[in-house]
Amino acid sequence: MTYNITGKENIPFNNNAFYCIGTGRMGLALQKQYFQQLQFVQEKIGFEHIRGHGLFHDDMAIYHEYKDESSGEIKVEYNWTYLDMVMDSYKELKIKPFIELGFMPKELASDKQTIFYWKGNTTPPKEYDKWASLIKATLNHLIDRYGKDEVVQYPVEVWNEPNLPGFWKDADMEEYFKLYEVSAKAVKEVDTRFKVGGPAVCGGSDQKWIKAFLEFVKKQHCPLDFVSRHHYTTELPKNAGHYGYPKLHPKAKCFEQLDSTRGIVDSFEEFKGMNIHVTEFNTSYIPNAPVHDMNLNAAYIALMLSTFGDNHFSYSYWTFGDLFEECGVPFSLFHGGFGLVANGVIPKPTFWTFFFYKKLSQKYEKCVLRNENCIVVKTTDGGYRGIAWNIDETLSGSEITLDLSFPLREKDNSLLTQLVDEEVCNPLKVWHDLGEHANPSKEELDILRASAQPLVKTSRSSNKIHLVLKQNAVCYFEIKSAPIKSDRGYTYQRLV
Repeated sequence: MTYNITGKENIPFNNNAFYCIGTGRMGLALQKQYFQQLQFVQEKIGFEHIRGHGLFHDDMAIYHEYKDESSGEIKVEYNWTYLDMVMDSYKELKIKPFIELGFMPKELASDKQTIFYWKGNTTPPKEYDKWASLIKATLNHLIDRYGKDEVVQYPVEVWNEPNLPGFWKDADMEEYFKLYEVSAKAVKEVDTRFKVGGPAVCGGSDQKWIKAFLEFVKKQHCPLDFVSRHHYTTELPKNAGHYGYPKLHPKAKCFEQLDSTRGIVDSFEEFKGMNIHVTEFNTSYIPNAPVHDMNLNAAYIALMLSTFGDNHFSYSYWTFGDLFEECGVPFSLFHGGFGLVANGVIPKPTFWTFFFYKKLSQKYEKCVLRNENCIVVKTTDGGYRGIAWNIDETLSGSEITLDLSFPLREKDNSLLTQLVDEEVCNPLKVWHDLGEHANPSKEELDILRASAQPLVKTSRSSNKIHLVLKQNAVCYFEIKSAPIKSDRGYTYQRLV
């Protein structure tokens, strides 16, 4: 494939991958390893917001009921100890919460249905007034601690995947609409500047859920600032032991289940053009799918990030790290976790996909090339940066070549490439070769981290780039004018 770039191209490209990142339940943020993984991600990439479950789960210990000794009346009190610890750590790492209202505190729940190893309650509140008061009290406490101008920047999403009976009792649509109305009004009662939205559905549920949700919001005049939903790109997994092995959707259909969302939202005059937040996305929707640890995942996500921003204000990768317990505590280091970073702070190949896209946003002027295998942008200093990938879902060993020419002088250019593929940046393979130890030694962890780095190459270049991408490779490249400016008496050619 050959591409001749003139520099006059101006192709739409919205690089919104860094607005939000996903996380395991909020209570995990109290652990040292969680902080270390998020710190690494923030230092290397940097996300604006973080979203996860469990704000009101009992391990955060916020909601309590007790019987008044004198009157015998049931009263409510709140405990902010753990919430403050978590929020302080987020503030230290320069990341703001994208608040998900859920799950139901045990003492406020109307039933006993739970989900996950950690038993998040997924039933409506027994008293909606107390639910509304909990929301208002939480937001007001955050305002008291961090200031109103800061806290109103935290988007608020009502619940998680209510279209699934596991996440919302009986997948009761009317009951969810009631929850949304009460919640959204409570949020706006604290401050109208808060952005609130939903319904955070997943799967091919647009025609039923999102359409009905918007009709309800319109009819009831509910507050709504954004529409949210989730997106995963695999079939049902085949299970074996602790693991699931799903098949990826064909790359040409990676957005098939999302295609109708924008049209549905825009079909309502009141909501036309409204922001759509994809508050969870990944390839597989299970936290034990080895594909998440593979170079294939990195290449597939590289394709998705090139076009995700066309119709969506944000798209939040699920998740930043592997400290995650939906199915229980993982038995092994590489267990197919959602994270960009494995336990032990080992960056997976997909981590570098996000790292490379963040580099595209620096000195960004405009996009000059975008197709199914690469994206190239022009920088404000007259150079060019790009990412190329080769998705090989069948693991056939196929290669592709890319030849790109740029409107630069034929000499005096510098070319930088950073390559991630199955040979040069594949910690999963290294872990396998070392014996697949569930709990590697410190020495092995050092080796794994060393093996998880891109291969960096530089050269004095003409105005052309020739790339050979092996199976599931992702390659960042940067070419710019860089005339040699040697110190007096220094001749590099004498050294080589």
